[in-house]
Amino acid sequence: MAQLFSPGADALLRLAVLSGAALIAGGAVVVAGIVRSDYVTGVGIAPAQPVPFSHKHHSGELGIDCRYCHTTVETQASAGLPPTETCMTCHSQIWTGSDMLKPVRDSYASGEPLRWTRLNKLPQYVAYNHSVHVTKGIGCSTCHGDVTTMQMTFRANAFEMRFCLDCHQAPERWVRTPDQVWNMNWSPPPNQATLGPELVARNHIHGGDRLLECGICHR
Repeated sequence: MAQLFSPGADALLRLAVLSGAALIAGGAVVVAGIVRSDYVTGVGIAPAQPVPFSHKHHSGELGIDCRYCHTTVETQASAGLPPTETCMTCHSQIWTGSDMLKPVRDSYASGEPLRWTRLNKLPQYVAYNHSVHVTKGIGCSTCHGDVTTMQMTFRANAFEMRFCLDCHQAPERWVRTPDQVWNMNWSPPPNQATLGPELVARNHIHGGDRLLECGICHR
């Protein structure tokens, strides 16, 4: 009976199997890299906005408090976006003829709100409450970065599940005193190792396994 396969058939089969496995593994790595890339997560990218609002100018140079515009950050789940009336408290008197601010004036005159491009958005199945975090001592910059240095605002973190879990596992590393919650330049003080646990206890933060329960974020 004639030989059906050549002597090198086994080697070719092994090469084909190994090549296929390598392609699958390599493809998985590429896909994972793309999913975690800044292009997909939006980290570091400042999208176009109806008005080129500068946090660096308003919050950094002028020192306007976060709560002046984000009025519900201490009381509600959403920090809130300022209505056009908030902008016009200043810009009805300064830069009144600026072409750059024409959309603001038009919005105020028509009553039609500005349509801002949202930067930080969590999936619908994630329940996040700004007021709980800031009143317990978690500062704005922990999640949003130092916006006082952002000429055009961009997303500082991808807000993947691991980002939240790192804080929930050890909140004492990030919790601040009330006067430092709004400090965008905050960094843990030298005594954070002792101060952090004290603040966790004082603010009734239930760390450890309690904050890692699925129902804390997924409701």
